[in-house]
Amino acid sequence: MTLFAWPRAAAFGRVVPKNKIYEHVAAGKALKERFVQQVEQITWAYKLAPETVNLPASPAVAEIQVFRVTLKSVELGHDILKAIDQAIPFPLIFELAHGGRIKLAAAYKRPNDADNNRWVVGNYFETDWLAEQTPRHPLPLALNMAGLYERLLSPLVDARLAGSAAPPAWPEVKEAALARYTTTNLADEPEQLSLEQRITLTDTIATQQKEIGRIQSRLSREKQFNKRVAINAELRDAKQKLERLTQKQAAPASH
Repeated sequence: MTLFAWPRAAAFGRVVPKNKIYEHVAAGKALKERFVQQVEQITWAYKLAPETVNLPASPAVAEIQVFRVTLKSVELGHDILKAIDQAIPFPLIFELAHGGRIKLAAAYKRPNDADNNRWVVGNYFETDWLAEQTPRHPLPLALNMAGLYERLLSPLVDARLAGSAAPPAWPEVKEAALARYTTTNLADEPEQLSLEQRITLTDTIATQQKEIGRIQSRLSREKQFNKRVAINAELRDAKQKLERLTQKQAAPASH
């Protein structure tokens, strides 16, 4: 998994007091307690902007902020990340740090269509933990800030998509009838599904995997033979649907 070498010109290095986050999101007692229990410090580490990365702003992405969150343990609720995201009116990339290890986390964030002053924050994607000393790579090539944002998020999304390509090995019932990410040359890369399409696909695959699990549970509890036959047929159809979904990850974007 890629860690990025954020440009020195983009260094910001401001500690963000937790109470500032509380104020912006009207945090309740339970959320404040989780902040205290799980978060050691929040640092606004880098500010990726036209003047710091030499890329033009775009309507949806004027700047990208990198927040480093030092944790008290490896556990961090996504509600904490979402509170920070809601408090900061720019797309965010998180670096989570604990015990000499680091991981990236981010959710796809876009302006609300009905109110550009508000943001829609999607589900979070995370990398595995890596050593702090893991070599970092230059920022990916992009034509503008929106393109940079997509290319920063793509490795996280594609890792989740690759992980969901093979369905889990659900227990079998005896009678049941059952794109590498690169930063080299933009022109050389095959046309892929858009970032939003890939994110939607990961969510749909996860939902379908849960549905298969529910059907499998029903099958394991059912004792009547004729009902088991019907549930097996339902299970087979659900697995075929999942297979079709996983095959879409290599499909080109439609225009």
